Amino acid sequence: MRSSDSRPLRLIALFKLLKALLLVIAGVSALRLIHTDITSLVTEWVLRLGLDPGSRQVGRFLVKAAAFTPSRLRELGVGSLVYAALFLTEGLGLWRLKRWAEWLTVLITSSLVPLEAYEIYRHPTVVRVLLVLVNLGVVAYLVYRIRSNRAK
Repeated sequence: MRSSDSRPLRLIALFKLLKALLLVIAGVSALRLIHTDITSLVTEWVLRLGLDPGSRQVGRFLVKAAAFTPSRLRELGVGSLVYAALFLTEGLGLWRLKRWAEWLTVLITSSLVPLEAYEIYRHPTVVRVLLVLVNLGVVAYLVYRIRSNRAK
């Protein structure tokens, strides 16, 4: 395989590894917060940042933070670490140019697109739309690559 052929695959691998790193950070952070008074912690951050705790947006944020129970934090932490393991497996396999990693990435990434589309429908943001477009581009590229390698 020419090095120019592997560049897009390595770029996708880095994208997957970055997502894995962010999910590990989120998961470990959630697990570390299990025995913490989230409301007090977030209120302290709000005051340190000089935000008005009485404003509507900050108030909504504080209400959402208060809803994080220890069991919910545990679910978020473990779920994040499981997804991180998946992304890490994809990223390392793609970096090593493994065919199974291409198939795994197509399956996992395309299976998550309906959930991402639903989230865009519920709460549309530019970031969510861009992530779905990137994921669709990754799937399209990998399907093209798998099909063209099969034809050879």
